[in-house]
Amino acid sequence: MQNNIGAYGEWAAGLVEQPARLSFRRAGWAGVDAWKAQARERYRQLLLQPDSGSTPRAAVQHKLEFDGLEIEHLTWQLPYGPPTEALVLKPAGATGKLPGVLALHDHGGQKYFGTRKITRISKDLHPVMLAHQERYYGGVAWANELARRGYVVLVADAFAFGSRRVRPGDVSEPVRAGFVEQDPEATDEIQRYNTWAGNHEHVLSKSLFCAGTSWPGVFVGEDQRALDYLCSRADVDADRVGCGGLSGGGLRTVYLSGLDARIKCSCTAGMMTTWRDYLLNKSQTHTWMVYIPGLPREMEYPEILGLNVPNAAMLLNNREDQLFTLSEMERADGILGEVYKKAGVPQRYSAKFYPGPHKFNRDMQADAFAWFDQWLKK
Repeated sequence: MQNNIGAYGEWAAGLVEQPARLSFRRAGWAGVDAWKAQARERYRQLLLQPDSGSTPRAAVQHKLEFDGLEIEHLTWQLPYGPPTEALVLKPAGATGKLPGVLALHDHGGQKYFGTRKITRISKDLHPVMLAHQERYYGGVAWANELARRGYVVLVADAFAFGSRRVRPGDVSEPVRAGFVEQDPEATDEIQRYNTWAGNHEHVLSKSLFCAGTSWPGVFVGEDQRALDYLCSRADVDADRVGCGGLSGGGLRTVYLSGLDARIKCSCTAGMMTTWRDYLLNKSQTHTWMVYIPGLPREMEYPEILGLNVPNAAMLLNNREDQLFTLSEMERADGILGEVYKKAGVPQRYSAKFYPGPHKFNRDMQADAFAWFDQWLKK
């Protein structure tokens, strides 16, 4: 059988016990709390997170109203790297404490952009983002759509995206490969930057390993700091907070929810399969952001999200998603369903499969928003 590493494939797949060592599906656990304590601590160790500081001190750059929403443009400084840009969106005129959602933008091969992938703050949207939202989101900014339903929605640039991206001018010439930014907002230059940044991923990931950390360790910590800020706001009920996203945003949803119990409800769109699928079939289609060395020996990929049990979790999958193998998406659904059933809360888990390719379109958004309403508006 052909696979990504040929004659070594089945051998490599066999290195991991099934179920893995810290799987809740194994017999012998005293209960879900005992499993979570041990498995989450091991997950935390393997992330190799650097110090990302405490709750960010956000500075408001400006406020505006657009399309029925109050919007704040924020920046904050982490202990390293350029300032993070973020947006907070909520219904205009809203009072009191609202449920909050950390909306996590996708990867999509678009590192030049971050928050702009899933938001709109004016009718003047960059043409690259107009096409991006049309392709993946049914032509809408899903963070805006959710905020209009009565949520405080926070969207922040992830590590290596948007305001947090790596600038070619800051790296050595062999790595820069002659690329000089001259008109960063020009469409052709954005395309060149995204190609350069995609080719730079392996350099960034290997360099982080040499620093004793990992790419997921960095972005999960930064997402936790964004969550700190969201929960600290006077207009947010910190006991009713969720997160969600498509693709790279779905990856961040899985990894953040697995580590942080403050996430009471999550929705992972277009980012669920198994380690076996990544290993044998699809590693070439995925970013270096995915991989945490050693973790597959401890738990299956969907079981990372299972660490958030009994909090609510929804998976939204596309049957013709080119990034995954359908049978492995279905197996991941079965694994996570088994975790929630064994924990005694099967009703807090839902998975849906839709026709078509990789996306989070309006039908999927409607199901996700209803899920957030069910668990965060009680």
